[in-house]
Formats: sequence, C-alpha cells, structure tokens
Amino acid sequence: MLADDTIAAISTAPGEGAVAVLRISGGEAIAIGRRLFVSKNSLADLTPRVLHFGTFRDETGKLDEGLLAVFPGPRSYTGENMAELHCHGGVLVAAQLLEAILRKGARAAEPGEFTQRAFLNGKMDLTQAEAVMDVIRASTTRALHAAQEQLEGRIGREIAEIRTALLGVVAHLEAFIDFPEEGIDPHTGRQLLDDMRGIRHRIESLLATAHEGRILREGVRLVLCGEPNAGKSSLLNRLLGFERAIVSEIPGTTRDTIEEFASLRGIPFRITDTAGLRETSDAVEQEGVTRARRAIEQADVIVHVLDVTLSSPPSISEGEIVALNKIDLPQKSFPAPYSGIRISALTGEGLDDLVEAIVTKARDSHSSEAPMLAAINARHQACLKRAADFLGQAGEAMQNHAAPELVSLPLREALDAVGEVVGTTGIEDILGQIFRTFCIGK
Repeated sequence: MLADDTIAAISTAPGEGAVAVLRISGGEAIAIGRRLFVSKNSLADLTPRVLHFGTFRDETGKLDEGLLAVFPGPRSYTGENMAELHCHGGVLVAAQLLEAILRKGARAAEPGEFTQRAFLNGKMDLTQAEAVMDVIRASTTRALHAAQEQLEGRIGREIAEIRTALLGVVAHLEAFIDFPEEGIDPHTGRQLLDDMRGIRHRIESLLATAHEGRILREGVRLVLCGEPNAGKSSLLNRLLGFERAIVSEIPGTTRDTIEEFASLRGIPFRITDTAGLRETSDAVEQEGVTRARRAIEQADVIVHVLDVTLSSPPSISEGEIVALNKIDLPQKSFPAPYSGIRISALTGEGLDDLVEAIVTKARDSHSSEAPMLAAINARHQACLKRAADFLGQAGEAMQNHAAPELVSLPLREALDAVGEVVGTTGIEDILGQIFRTFCIGK
C-alpha cells in the first residue's frame, strides 16, 4: 500500500564528490521529478529504471545538468513510486535541488524512512531491513559477507520455517481445545513434544550465532595491559599502522583508555590501550587504573605487555597472551612462567607472531558451531531467547499432563516472539528503535 505523503532526501554522503543522488518516494515522486526535469525527449516517454540526461530547473531557473531515473511502484526499493535525481556532487547544488523538490510538495525524509517503507510495503522483512545498515557499516570482508547473507533473507527464511513448524503445533493443540472429543492419544502427545524439542533445537542453533554476530558488528574486544612504560601505546600504534597514542619514556603517560578499531587477518578488533597497572597516590592515575581493570574484565582477548629489560616481571593471569616487549634492548632472563611472544613494538619484530596468536585466541574463544546462517543480532537474540523459554514451559506443562489451554498459552507466546524477529507481530514498539539508527536517505 502506497504512503499518503511523498518523502525526499540526499542519499549520498555529505561533502564534495563527483555525483550526488537525491531520492524521492511516494505517490507524487515521479510527478515531482518530471516537473523539475527538462529533456529533449518527451517526459511521458521516460523508460522506467533507465537514466535519462537533461537539465534540472525550477521557477528560479537552471539548477544543474544531470540524470533522472523513475521507478513506478511496486517495482522499486520502497515498493512505491520513486525517482532518483543525479546531479553534480557539490554541497550547494544538491541542497538547492533538494529545496526545489520540497517546494514541489515532498517533505524531508526521516532517518531510515525509505527502508522502513520498503519493510511496510512487503519488499523485505525486518531482518533484511536491519541488514541494510550492517552492509553500510561493515568494516571487514567477513562482516560484509554476513550482512549480505542476512540481506538476502537467510535468517528470514530460517525464522519463517521455524514459525511455520510452531504454528503447526499450536494449530494441532488448539484444534483439540475446540474439539476435545477428538482427543490427543499418547502417540500424538509424544509427537507434539518431539516437534517442540526440534523447534527449540533450531532456535538454539540460531542463538549460537549471537556471539559471532556481536564480534562481526562490534569487533573483538582486545585489551593491551601491563605496567607503566611497558610499551602498550607503542604496540597500539604498531597494530593500527599509525600514531594514535602518545608515546613517552615517562611512566604513566597514558592516563585513560584509548580505543581504536583495526582489522587483523579479516577479523574486526576494538583495541584498547590502558593506563599502566600500578599502585599510585595520584587521583587521576588511580581513575585510569580503575578504568584499565574494568576494560580487562570486559575483554575478549588480553595481551599483557612485559618489559624484558626489567628483572622483576609482574604476575600474569591465566588466559592472557604475553608479549615480551623491547627485545631490541639488552634483556633480563625471565623465569619459566613468563615465556611469551618476543616482540619489539619499536621495530615491529615479532609482530606477525603476536597477531597470529591474537587471531587464534579470538577464533578459539568465539567460534560458532552454527554458521552457515548470517549471525543474529542482539534484538534477534532477545526474541529467540524468549521463544526458547516459552517452548520449554510448554514442554514441561505437557509432560506434567497440564490442561491443553496451559500448554497452548506459552506456545502462542513463543509464536509471537519468533514472529517479532521478522516483524510479523509486535512491530510498533521496535520500528522506531531500529530505523532511527539509519542514515538520512536510506
């Protein structure tokens, strides 16, 4: 169903570029585009989904030369009539063209409103709509591949199959409630229990991808820790490939956590450099140490940086990767427990071995056993956890020979929770939350 109003926005990123693209969607989209476009060819004969060259004009005169493409609904991104205006990529020319579109009757689009209309008009389910932003924000090839899998509907199809199976169980049980004389014999009851367990197993397989989903979307939380002046900031700069943190021979230079993103062997990492771990009376440095310990507690991978020029190494916690830094300088002999990866953050020596250890640790800690599907996000996870819990309640009620109504109630709750993943139920409360994170014009 077409929306009552027409929206417009600049869909390309702000700033100067070769081309800027403006999108219009709604009942008057094509008409507005045609009113601003002058071409040698008849505007009535504009071939849909083809770029046509001409001039954009309004009542003030010529705005720019450019291209116009029209997309009659429902064969468009939003499912509505759409027009795309391609002009030169200057900030001013795109802004003036947008103002002309708005004067012709369109209104400025809200963030994500084009994709929201695509969802409401049945062009995609909610998981695909969310995947649009995952594609835009993907910073590694693995994250991009997962987002594209979701955009193609792989999670949506799996959810649809789960929902169909669950609907069959609900229908069978409620048929018995409506027609109790038919009865549910022991064989049928066992089959329903097996069906519920099978559905719950499929849900748990999807839930197993949530960890991987967080890693792909947010990055592995890698924390560099150690005593002051061990070389943590130098190591951060070396991993990033640019000078991000201030490096000084003065201990305690880093007073706060510094977080940056990097891709290591195709895996996204959020690398945090922390203040040196030591007892101090300085109030500011104390706060830095507190934040460092907090970051360590939340880390997925910890690299403890040790200065090999010191004779008394600090204690190391189990599971930490030990980086023996400053091997370019005269070294002391560490006792056996302090064996680790020998590096020089100054020269880069040993860095490949350290990166390999970091990537291996991340893969070992977060490998998923369910991955042929795109990994679910936090919202999907919350919905599916509720569905699994309700299925567990229904199965327990059936095993305890509870009344069919008491079995049906949690099953219906599970059905609603599964449907919420793709937006077939309960969408009013979550639409705004999802689409407000989109950029304007998408």
